[in-house]
Amino acid sequence: MSPTMPDDPSAESSASRRSIPGFCGLCKSRCGSRMVVEDGRLVAQLPDPAHPTGRAQCVKGRAAPELVYDPQRVLRPLLRTRPKGDADPGWREISWDEALDRVAQALARVRDESGPEAVAFAIATPSGTPIADDIRWIERLANAFGSPNVANGTEICNWHKDFTHVHTFGRGIATPDFAHSRCIVLWGHNPRETWLNNALSIRDAKARGARVVVVDPRKAGFVAGADLWLRVRPGADGALALGVARVMLAQGWFDADFVRDFTNGPLLVRGDTGRFVRAGELAVPPAGAAADDFVALGADGTTIACAQAARPRGDAGPQPALAGACELAGADGQPVRCRTAFSLYEEACAPYTPERVAALCWIECGQVEQFARLLHEAGAAVAYYCWAGVCQHTNATQADRAIATLMALTGSFDAPGGNVAFTPLPANDVSGKELLAATQRARCIGLEQSRIGPARNALIGSDVLYDAILGRKPYPVRALLGFGRNFLLNHADAERGARALGALEFCAYADVTLTPTAALADIVLPICTPWEREGLRVGFEGSQAAEQWVQLRPAAIEPLGESRADAWVVFELAKRLGLGEHFWGGDLEAALAHVLAPVGVSLDQLRCTPGGLARPGVTRYRKYLEEGIRTPSGRVELYSEALLAHGVPPLPTFVEPVDSPFGERGSDFPLVMTTAKLRHFRHGQDRQAPSLHRRSPEPAVHLHPDAAHARGIAEGDRVRVRTANGRIRMRARFDAALDARVVWVEYGWWQPGARGGADGYDALSEEGANYSRLVSDRRVDPVSGSQPMRSGLCEIEALDGAS
Repeated sequence: MSPTMPDDPSAESSASRRSIPGFCGLCKSRCGSRMVVEDGRLVAQLPDPAHPTGRAQCVKGRAAPELVYDPQRVLRPLLRTRPKGDADPGWREISWDEALDRVAQALARVRDESGPEAVAFAIATPSGTPIADDIRWIERLANAFGSPNVANGTEICNWHKDFTHVHTFGRGIATPDFAHSRCIVLWGHNPRETWLNNALSIRDAKARGARVVVVDPRKAGFVAGADLWLRVRPGADGALALGVARVMLAQGWFDADFVRDFTNGPLLVRGDTGRFVRAGELAVPPAGAAADDFVALGADGTTIACAQAARPRGDAGPQPALAGACELAGADGQPVRCRTAFSLYEEACAPYTPERVAALCWIECGQVEQFARLLHEAGAAVAYYCWAGVCQHTNATQADRAIATLMALTGSFDAPGGNVAFTPLPANDVSGKELLAATQRARCIGLEQSRIGPARNALIGSDVLYDAILGRKPYPVRALLGFGRNFLLNHADAERGARALGALEFCAYADVTLTPTAALADIVLPICTPWEREGLRVGFEGSQAAEQWVQLRPAAIEPLGESRADAWVVFELAKRLGLGEHFWGGDLEAALAHVLAPVGVSLDQLRCTPGGLARPGVTRYRKYLEEGIRTPSGRVELYSEALLAHGVPPLPTFVEPVDSPFGERGSDFPLVMTTAKLRHFRHGQDRQAPSLHRRSPEPAVHLHPDAAHARGIAEGDRVRVRTANGRIRMRARFDAALDARVVWVEYGWWQPGARGGADGYDALSEEGANYSRLVSDRRVDPVSGSQPMRSGLCEIEALDGAS
């Protein structure tokens, strides 16, 4: 991690040097910090140990002054004066009034002619950019405007852990309770590079004796000190989860009481429809049953009525059987063959023997049982986290279901040491969901892909956005207002993306730098960095203490040039679009006060205490005992009737990624290709910071020495990486810890280390290094739309005169 520790003497204040408390806005960790200002310039960002997330600062946070004073920043509004596609866009600086007027007029024209749905919005990730300061206002603008088409990247970021998990637990993945965990599972998640505060908590937990399991194709992050590293083949995570569950079920290494009382495992499922049996469907319902009650089998073979809720703890009634099958008489006189959901789950896991899992996942056979044993020995104190390593595959929905149901077997749901929904502060939600009419929500272009994926929340993937622009399906999207989302670097198929963005009638982008995506806009709006603006945070993440913290980060310095905060841009546009009534008349202060009203603190109080305030809050474990579980059955769902209703398998299953090494393309492209975030950079950002650029000066593909030697490649050679979708150039770097059949290709490369530098890379050229060019968006996860960013197939070739 190489964090800066809080005893750095440069944090001390003097007459010309001030140390201002704040928090780093660059990523999800949001580490508490001290912003050091000297003679009006930001000179350092250091940890603030008084803050619940402030024990350390990563290399990116330490580079704050370099990001602020980056000569490549956009500091004034820009207007394109030449046609898109011209090598010279003819950028002309214009005033803010002219820029905002032009944007508002263009959006209003499209809205009036084709409806607000013809305008899409794009928002950068709050997990890896400072957009988190103001994302609530951008979401509110889209909702108030009436657009059901917001591209925020959820399909390749958080949808699976935060929303697919709902199909199992009735909530998202929540927060690992590291302080009480006995086993921590990091599945496709490397907090040392993406979430520093959690990495420190895991380090502490390990020092207290917690076991650590890492599932990752690379030897990265906590692998070096892990109790078990499973070097899974990219895209085979679902097979691993089903195989570990099979061992736990076969050995009895699961919490049978929890599974019986709090999952829908005991409920009977009809063999004809796949739906749960309801008491009203039977000729002889269980005694005392309501018509819509579920039905289970008792130990003596009789039927038991089960209400739409988990079995109360201490219930003295007959206990339902977990496994079983029977034939019941239907109300229509026809026999109904039934099996318990638990029996069906066992059957779904049964084919995934350790031997088969080893063959599919490219791991050692004994590791499957070793993983199961570690989960069993931890009891109900298993904490886990999954992220991009699980979600960026075409089988991401099923992989998430397999992992979630596996973790349900441990009984650690909302238990001490498990994944816990810590008590949040009661802030007002101002994202404006209520402002988007149901009729507009129903026009989301993604609903034709899936009605239970992101589109149900008016969110869209880049693939359907490009379809609507280029193919006018299901209707044309004519304009786009973007806030920082760099489609061409972070989403699949950069060339298709460029064609789509170039075909828009109007596009405006708000960003800090002129990214390849922003460069396709008609108007570019300059956004300031988080150290140049206030940022309100009601509750941080990672612990109960963090959740209780409320803070208004002050602006350490004045905004450079004419750059402004995203919130200022939103409020100014809202007024011009006739939406001021939804934005407190354009008064941001009043809006922030509304957010804070339930918290019981004022803006003035927070400005007087810039380091933040702790509000009362107590962790409540196993809240489902009082509040229930928010699933259709009122239980943790091993079997999902809701998924079945939408044509999705109700039980977790494993399907190969669309580009499988066992498929037809395996012979032409024999290497499995994945990618990962570099700790020095955030996605396609930060390569212009000298201290970060020095750590990774050029893009690389990492491969096993055996794979390289078989292709006549020496370490450091220039190579071509090619797939069925495209090709790019990289520098070969050896990694003997990889499986020889797997390579990982760095992503996010485009920006030169200095303005006009020769070390930049054309994001749309095969002579460049843009990983997005290698990946197609034509086949995606059928539910979420997740793109195969981390499980493709490629070949690597040495270039002539390689070195």
